[in-house]
Amino acid sequence: MKECYTDMSTNRKIIHIDMDAFYASIEQRDNPELRGKPIAVGHAEKRGVVATASYEARKYGVRSAMSSVKAQKLCPQLIFVPGRMEVYKQVSAQIHDIFHEYTDIIEPISLDEAFLDVTENKKGIELAVDIAREIKQRIREKLHLIASAGVSYNKFLAKIASDLRKPDGLCTIHPDQAEEFIAGLPIEAFWGIGPVTAQKMHTLGIYNGTTLRNCSLDMLTRQFGKAGKIYYDFARGIDLRPVEAVRIRKSIGCEHTLEKDITLKSSVIIELYHVACELAERLKAKNFRGSTLTLKVKFYDFTQITRSISVNRNLYQLKEILPLAKELINQVDFQQHPIRLLGLSVSNPKEEQEVYAPQWIQLELKFTD
Repeated sequence: MKECYTDMSTNRKIIHIDMDAFYASIEQRDNPELRGKPIAVGHAEKRGVVATASYEARKYGVRSAMSSVKAQKLCPQLIFVPGRMEVYKQVSAQIHDIFHEYTDIIEPISLDEAFLDVTENKKGIELAVDIAREIKQRIREKLHLIASAGVSYNKFLAKIASDLRKPDGLCTIHPDQAEEFIAGLPIEAFWGIGPVTAQKMHTLGIYNGTTLRNCSLDMLTRQFGKAGKIYYDFARGIDLRPVEAVRIRKSIGCEHTLEKDITLKSSVIIELYHVACELAERLKAKNFRGSTLTLKVKFYDFTQITRSISVNRNLYQLKEILPLAKELINQVDFQQHPIRLLGLSVSNPKEEQEVYAPQWIQLELKFTD
């Protein structure tokens, strides 16, 4: 008997909208002298990082989160433009106004990315692909910006579809296409699978959707914990997560990009103390508490790791956070791998508190893509 590769909600109509080179495109739109030129939103100094690169810059290999030094080596004519976060927020709000013409079931992922559930829409348009096409056209005409759209019956496939034909792409994955599409999908393209997890999967002989689908649920949960069930479902085209118009705050975090890479333990502890103090202040300001503390470390080569610890109480005071943070940092080999960035976040509240769009709070680097 043939295995079912699609979930029971294949009648849903989900759109994923992803703005193309959002920050850079706004800068080129607002400054005609930058149009057609390789630009990067960010700062050119030694410790600077590219927030967004225009497509002209991407042809040279310049990418988001790349150091400014490396970006300039790849593209000597690269033009750096300071970011204007307030402008980007205003434009994002204008984009959402367009979304609301079709549906109020909108889940923002970031300023330039969102899911829309258009199963039932305000204009009574039958085909989701027609809605996606209209939204792209409205954004182009009203805001003079380009968006890519993915359409499918769940969030997992809609997200992947939006990446397939960038820039200015529009791609639909129908339920009857899911099995074949997922079978050939590289494991790195699966949502939630980063470089570290992908490498582990490679060691297990998992390289694409087909080899992932051949793995049992028991094997995947043994190797990857709770995420194993997600991977098992994704390999079968199953993703029952709803598009959430309102989300409950699940974490608060902060991070510091250091003035110079550090390996000395005393220096690391001092920086960690500053991050923990900032986190405690933000937790107090937002009246938020959580039972899990997560440490984020980015190394000199821009690789990064996270370490987490959970306790049976809610955390919100510095005296509670700092000892746990020290315990986590002791698990990191920073003497051989100089640290560039330190971050801490608190999550898993015992009681859900306020509504928000979850995000890390960037302190030193003002812009992320």
